[in-house]
Amino acid sequence: MTEPTIDAEIRRLMADFAEEMRPLHEARERMAEVRGHGEAAEGLVRLEVTPGGALSGLTIDPRAMKLGSEALAEAVLEAARAAAADAAGRLSETVGETMTPYLEDARRFYDSL
Repeated sequence: MTEPTIDAEIRRLMADFAEEMRPLHEARERMAEVRGHGEAAEGLVRLEVTPGGALSGLTIDPRAMKLGSEALAEAVLEAARAAAADAAGRLSETVGETMTPYLEDARRFYDSL
């Protein structure tokens, strides 16, 4: 092979690799946008978290103030647990959708050995 042919082949391989990686980059973006939602105290406390569990939104209905400080604190924690579970489920779903084709390819490769 001549050098220009090698360069063209390397460029083609790099372009192929970039195309193969595109779904993974898109999945990373979708995963970053995942938010989990939870509520407690009959909807008076609503909470949103990021995939890492960081609080990204909190709404406390003014009627929740009648719960008292301990009950309100427990409601916030309950909503946070629900939101974290929701975020984990959504994240798992996104990862599963993304990885399934790759796992199927790996399974076919393994079966061909």
